[in-house]
Amino acid sequence: MATLKNEALLVKEALRIGQVYAKSRGVGDFEKTDSANQKVEYLYKLLVHDQLITPLAKGQEDTPKMKHKLALWINRQLPDEHPLKNGT
Repeated sequence: MATLKNEALLVKEALRIGQVYAKSRGVGDFEKTDSANQKVEYLYKLLVHDQLITPLAKGQEDTPKMKHKLALWINRQLPDEHPLKNGT
């Protein structure tokens, strides 16, 4: 699993966009007391449920791999001219 350029920033953006997505779906919202790992797991499971990303293999569902999946997802959603997509 090769990391993407700016992967940490892509995950942060995925959580921001994912929160808006979850809220618009009416399935919940992140709480201030939720840890970053809880947010990652919730958003990953929501996107898998909605079939927007493919699930990790059984037994491979750990936080770093979920973060990577979220980074890949948001990287595909961003327009080509977005600074995070170009790695600047």
